[in-house]
Amino acid sequence: MRFKIFTDTPKGNVAYLFLAPAMTAIFVFFFLPVLAALLMSFTDFDIYSLGDVSRARFVGFANYINIFQKPLFWQAIRNTAFFVVVGVPLSVVVSLLAAMGIQSKLIRFKPLFRLSYFIPVVATLVAVAVIWRFIYHPRFGILNYILGWFGIQTIDWLGNPKWAMPALIIMAVWKGFGYNMIIFIAGLQNIPESLYEAADLDGANARQTFRHITLPMLTQTTGFITLTTLIGYCQFFAEPYIMTNGGPLNSTLSIVLLMYREGFKYWRMGYSAALAFILFGIILIVTLIQMRFQRNYELL
Repeated sequence: MRFKIFTDTPKGNVAYLFLAPAMTAIFVFFFLPVLAALLMSFTDFDIYSLGDVSRARFVGFANYINIFQKPLFWQAIRNTAFFVVVGVPLSVVVSLLAAMGIQSKLIRFKPLFRLSYFIPVVATLVAVAVIWRFIYHPRFGILNYILGWFGIQTIDWLGNPKWAMPALIIMAVWKGFGYNMIIFIAGLQNIPESLYEAADLDGANARQTFRHITLPMLTQTTGFITLTTLIGYCQFFAEPYIMTNGGPLNSTLSIVLLMYREGFKYWRMGYSAALAFILFGIILIVTLIQMRFQRNYELL
């Protein structure tokens, strides 16, 4: 009798019964806020509208048109694009090299290395930022101290518009490559050892083995890591917010940081919501292009 509700329910509806709580939570806490933000992007919702929603006026596509006319938006687009174009390949390459190094038969204490490389991933970004700000310090930073051994003059890493973005990219890659490394290790462990043995019998060298066995067998893994890293780097915010606050001269201003400023500093919430959906469109287009490129590569 206690299981009567399940035995009397058609089998096709049982799945919906179990999915209902999760789908309800997703609808309430995800779809409804997204829909509200979309509606907000077509209004001039500001700090006065927080107390009285009726003060918000419908402005149509005025926010979107205004965004594309702002030079600061295009500056943020260029900064974000540079961060993605340089940071994503660098992160993937570093993660793959680290994974291959740990998986090498010459390496001992592999769990220790895996733990050491993964620690930055779980470390608090604020603590990481404090450490890296000290590393980048123009007078007392260890990086400039090491460069001084080679006769290189002191570099103001976070105060020079030329070096600020590369400095953030290095920190972001260092903090996040451990997660991708673990995924690459799992992919490497799934490659049959017989393939490497056959290549060794055929006289293939390390470069040929890597090109014709390792890389093709890691296509799915590399695609997943590239896609997730790309999406994450398109939304980078904490690094410039904590390290440089978008400076110097807006050289590290990202789209998300601009969105934060407009929404929570100047209280132009409708304008900020429009920025969010423009960023969503950019991420969607870039993701579709990357997935199409990967699909075509797999068909070769």
